[in-house]
Amino acid sequence: MSTVPEVVVTGLGATTPLGGDVPSTWAAALAGRSGARTLENDWADTYGIPVRFAATVRVTPDAVLPRPELKRMDPSAQYAVIATREAWADAGRPEVDPERLGAVVSSGIGGIWTTLDAWDTLREKGARRVLPMTVPMLMPNSPTAFVSLELGARAGAHALVSACASGAEAIGYAADMIRSGRADVVVAGGTEAVIHPMPIAAFAASRTLSLRNDDPAGASRPYDTARDGFVIGEGAGVVVLESAEHAAARGARVYARLAGVGLSADGYHITSPEPSGDGQIRAMRAALEQSGVAARDVVHVNAHATSTVVGDLIEARSIRGVLGDDADHVALSATKSMTGHLLGGAGALETIFTALALHERQAPPTINVTDPDPELVLDLVRDTPRALGEGPLAAINNSFGFGGHNVALVLTTA
Repeated sequence: MSTVPEVVVTGLGATTPLGGDVPSTWAAALAGRSGARTLENDWADTYGIPVRFAATVRVTPDAVLPRPELKRMDPSAQYAVIATREAWADAGRPEVDPERLGAVVSSGIGGIWTTLDAWDTLREKGARRVLPMTVPMLMPNSPTAFVSLELGARAGAHALVSACASGAEAIGYAADMIRSGRADVVVAGGTEAVIHPMPIAAFAASRTLSLRNDDPAGASRPYDTARDGFVIGEGAGVVVLESAEHAAARGARVYARLAGVGLSADGYHITSPEPSGDGQIRAMRAALEQSGVAARDVVHVNAHATSTVVGDLIEARSIRGVLGDDADHVALSATKSMTGHLLGGAGALETIFTALALHERQAPPTINVTDPDPELVLDLVRDTPRALGEGPLAAINNSFGFGGHNVALVLTTA
């Protein structure tokens, strides 16, 4: 009887508001630094946008990529390729049959810079000046296409779109590719590049962004009584997933095991989470069931926690609903307090944080929580990292998206 392959994480790559790679990003997160900063442009004055700050990438692509690559990729794909190259090198550039190598890199919004720039060019200069690479650059699957081209991945190149859950769902789908036997190695993650005046204006109009223009670094404050919305961020996170057998055969370092994936939908509202948290609960329970991990074995949760007034507490109650009294010993981290919200890239970056938390046995902190909401029913890691202890450990990474998409990933120590 055939057995389902175990899936392990062997490579990590990122470019984020905290750093241009995983080591600098992780070090900044453990130090409790914020990646949010005032935007150095005139968008607010020119367009009347009430938000003047964001969490921009710490290292811009033009410092990393040659000009010919920059010209043929939207920033969302640029970030994905940068993160992929780091992840692939970190995994030791595994030798794998191209037909057993896959790519699943998602974006919640896609190439919006390319789309809006092309529209401006068409209106101002006419059709002949629109770049011939416009469509390949703006496609939502452009990042995963460039990643598959980069590595010669032929087992499949996919781009699942589920808003802010896209990066986590991509990783879940990649794990399924390995478990089903389609691939031995899959490069997976999420990317987003939407720090542009139109998306910022749209999010501001929906009253979901923080308005703390005088304190960008302190604006993202999950679970704080004074939270007033999220901080928009950008960047990418990419992981290399392998079957445990393939990783062992080549002597690969393993950060963590991706033990379970849980998916659900709220079927409730286009932007608001279902108030009871039923969909979130079902996703977490499904991930735990697939993983074989008991609630008592979960020691850490990297929460979706965006710093919105309603959403943070719905998730906290959902976690308590799944773990029950075992939630009392769980270290809860809300890393968007430092990175801002990378939208489609968030779940992938937070998967990296979760894998590193298990690998190094320390949970990253949540910053900017000076007055915890009294309705928070979990143990929040505040300001400094927390040791997670010895022995086998398990953690949950939650990602939720507009449209009612819920994704929960369960990771365990290798």
